[in-house]
Amino acid sequence: MHNIIFDFGNVLVKWEPERVYGEYFGDEAKTWWFLRHVADNDWRLRIDAGESQNACIAELQSKFPEYSEAIAIYRDRWREMLTGEMPGMRQLLHELQTANYHLYGLTNWSMETFPEAREHFGILQMIDRYVVSGAEGLVKPDHRLFQVLLDRYGLKATECTFVDDNAVNVEAARELGMTGIVFSNAENLRKELAL
Repeated sequence: MHNIIFDFGNVLVKWEPERVYGEYFGDEAKTWWFLRHVADNDWRLRIDAGESQNACIAELQSKFPEYSEAIAIYRDRWREMLTGEMPGMRQLLHELQTANYHLYGLTNWSMETFPEAREHFGILQMIDRYVVSGAEGLVKPDHRLFQVLLDRYGLKATECTFVDDNAVNVEAARELGMTGIVFSNAENLRKELAL
C-alpha cells in the first residue's frame, strides 16, 4: 500500500509568525526585514534541530540587543503563530485513511513546543507515525532525517509520496526516490494524488 508523508507546518496547520510580528512592528517591511535578517530561517532551523530556544534567543539578543524584545516574542508568543488548520486538510486526511493509505509525518519542529501543538490541534493527532526534527538533531532537507523516518517505519522511498510546502525539501525527497509534491492547498493536492 502506498505511503504518504506530510510536513506539518503550512501543510496541516498554519504557521504564520509574520502575523504576530506584523502586529508587534505595525509595519510589513519591518516585519519581513526582521524575519529575514534577525530571526532568520537559519536561526529558526537551529531551534528546530533541537537547540534550546532560550539559549538561541539569548545568543541572538546579544547580537541584536535593539531587537531583544522582538526576539523573545518568538518563544513567548509562539502559540499565536499557529493560526489554525489548513483548509480542507482534515477532510483529505480522513479520505486517505478511509482509502487505506498509510499516513506519516516528517516535520521541522522544536520538541519544546511540538507536544503542546499536537495536543491542541486534532489534525496533528490524525497522524501517529511521525518524525520530529527536534528529537533527532537533524532538519530537512538533510537526507538523514528522511532516512530516520524510512528506517523507523520500514518504508521504501520508492513507495512513498512526500508533501511539503518547501520546494527544497520536496527536491530532497525526490533525490531519495520518493514522489514529491509541493503543497499549495488541499484541492490541488487532492488532484495531484488523483483522488
